[in-house]
Amino acid sequence: MNGNDAIAEILKTEGAEYLFCYPDNQLIHSCAAAGIRPVMSRTERTTVNMADGYTRMLNGEKNGVVVTQAGPGIENAYGGIAHAYADSVPILVIPGGTVRGRINSNPDFDAVANYKGITKWSGQINQTGRISEFLRRAHTFLRTGRGAPVLLGVPSDVAMEQIEANPVTYTPVKSIKSSGDPADIKSVASRLIKAERPVLYVGQGVLWAQASDELVRLAELLDAPVATTNSGKSAFPENHELALGAAGNTVTKMARYFVDNADVIFGIGVSFTTNLASMGIPQGKTLIQTTVDANDLNKEHHLADAIIGDCKLVLRQLIEEIDAQTSGAGVEHADIRARVASVRNEWLEEWMPLLTSDETPINPYRIIWDLMHTVDRDKTVVTHDSGHPRDQLIPFWESTVPRGYLGWGNSTQLGYSLGLVLGAKLAAPEKTFINFMGDAAIGMAGMDIETGVRLNIPVMTIVLNNQVLSGYPARYEAAVEKYGFTELYGDYAAIATALGAYGERISDTAEIVPAINRGLAEMDKGRPVLLEFMTSEENRLSRYPAAG
Repeated sequence: MNGNDAIAEILKTEGAEYLFCYPDNQLIHSCAAAGIRPVMSRTERTTVNMADGYTRMLNGEKNGVVVTQAGPGIENAYGGIAHAYADSVPILVIPGGTVRGRINSNPDFDAVANYKGITKWSGQINQTGRISEFLRRAHTFLRTGRGAPVLLGVPSDVAMEQIEANPVTYTPVKSIKSSGDPADIKSVASRLIKAERPVLYVGQGVLWAQASDELVRLAELLDAPVATTNSGKSAFPENHELALGAAGNTVTKMARYFVDNADVIFGIGVSFTTNLASMGIPQGKTLIQTTVDANDLNKEHHLADAIIGDCKLVLRQLIEEIDAQTSGAGVEHADIRARVASVRNEWLEEWMPLLTSDETPINPYRIIWDLMHTVDRDKTVVTHDSGHPRDQLIPFWESTVPRGYLGWGNSTQLGYSLGLVLGAKLAAPEKTFINFMGDAAIGMAGMDIETGVRLNIPVMTIVLNNQVLSGYPARYEAAVEKYGFTELYGDYAAIATALGAYGERISDTAEIVPAINRGLAEMDKGRPVLLEFMTSEENRLSRYPAAG
């Protein structure tokens, strides 16, 4: 047994099913021999994105493992790992390395040093006798507290060195979680009971903690409406009477109205960070927060109260305390459900002309609306790329089950959704997976349609092709006028067909639903699908100014 064999054996013990990899690294051979299936995409970034999607879909119960070659391999992976770090996804990255005697000798790329800024921990196994120790440490960081990538460098001589002690002795690492301080629980429960217009503002911490049931119970106990962040979307069923929908870069009218008019906002599994993935929190509100990471506290806003702890455990504590303080009666806010329904109906009436438009080229909102009413949302997982596909989809897609929507946006790398959905499908093969891309995004990652074909991963990619970089032309008037700077061209359905997938180009609104059904039928045969819809450049987005 050599060092790589020992690493592979430990990864297998930790439950690794897949090795998201790109040659050349001999660890791939050792993992395959140990029964861990190598999964190779066309680029290292997509490889990382696949590990990311796999990990999200399993809520970190298993962590995607990424293996690259030394030097250019781990250099090319940087964008994907930065994205996972921005979105708090715990993946394990094991790059190849040079021999110990050549470390830090130019032009050697020191992955351990260069990745410290976008990993939770970046370490290096410096001798075979410490392999178990380092992997135990790595998995502890992956499964405790806020999620983030962990990088473990392996010098090539350590990887190939023979180990006398055989077999490796290793016990899998358990996830360690903590409840909230009882005093904090009492204080927060009291504030929530006394609030006149409370809103629960929910992030992806609820999804990672698998606390959706507890969230629904708390919302009903408090009679409080629930808005989610971009990445928290699907943590609360959006067909619930108290659902306000998503509050991201684009926002439902319900979320904007009730957040703006709240007296108390309880952030659950959120960082309260203002960026492209959030709507922003108005000033002057009483804010309460629960999170696993103390770095999130009192960041942009003053907090009246806070609880550090796992969302599932904290919500259970709060439910018990609110029950006790209200003698089991909970809280009632007159007509809250009727008011949510009224604003929702007003909002949908405003947007229905676009959602049901018969115009040509096809309006992208019509595609979203028709898809949502064609698939079984309880058994479907939808995600998006950045830019207009994200901004148009997030408010209007109604999520019904946890992880039925993979929202993201703390980093906005084009092309990310394809790798994400391919990896997520490996984690939940029984689900139907669909990702939305623009014509710019497919240009970044489109060759990995072949990855889905080669690996028999049947997912549906919907390309919204308006032949232009939406949202950008107004910024570059001279460049657009003189050189056609933001115009894009391509027959992406033909490219998908050439790569072995089912490809179809659609230009008629009457063919939207039939094309979706044809695609679903092809997926049932195990074939990836790309539906290319020729759309208008739709720049109207669901955005509403904050009150005041």
